Amino acid sequence: MSRTQELVARLTARIQEGVIQPGERLPTEGSLVQTYGVSRTVVREAISRLQAAGLVETRHGRGSFVLAQPSTTPFEVEEAGELTIEGALELIEFRTALEVEAAALAARRRTEAQLADLREALDEFAASAGNPSAAVRADFTFHLRIALAADNRYFADLLRSFGPGMIIMHRERMPANPERFARTAGEHENVYAAIERQDAEAARAAARVHLTNSRERLLAAQGQAAKTQ
Repeated sequence: MSRTQELVARLTARIQEGVIQPGERLPTEGSLVQTYGVSRTVVREAISRLQAAGLVETRHGRGSFVLAQPSTTPFEVEEAGELTIEGALELIEFRTALEVEAAALAARRRTEAQLADLREALDEFAASAGNPSAAVRADFTFHLRIALAADNRYFADLLRSFGPGMIIMHRERMPANPERFARTAGEHENVYAAIERQDAEAARAAARVHLTNSRERLLAAQGQAAKTQ
């Protein structure tokens, strides 16, 4: 993959993840050069390709702006606070069916740029211990980036339709627990390691273990809450 292709992939991912929202301006040329360690020629070519793909438009003297994209997924789930315990369990069940296969495909298809993005999300999650809202965002970003690395737009479209609520919905019901946080981080690392070495079966297994354990943690937290009532 050329430097231009890599930069296009990373900027496209930021747009698809919603990190750069429709109507927002892309970072300046100089900022992109510094952030990604590429030349101005690479930045200009990457922006040109994003324009051709219909993702951005350049306004003379003002910079390049992200264009609104038509929604391809009207699928929606309840907001975090509206989910019952039964609904939360059903959502984890559904996510397991979706994300286990996405992890396997990501292991087969991921690029070096996508792997770097996964590592970034893991590091952000590790740094968010003690900050639940930051942990939720980093957790969701990690799962979304796996879906993007699967190179099938339907996986990422579905996860974007859930939004961070798919993480909040079971995390909000659990008190802060450093041991549980460390276990979750370790499970993420196992998924990442399998994707890194492009072992599809190991990625599939690690994703299943992680989501199964998420279900068990939710049930355990629910049981503890019931005892205190």
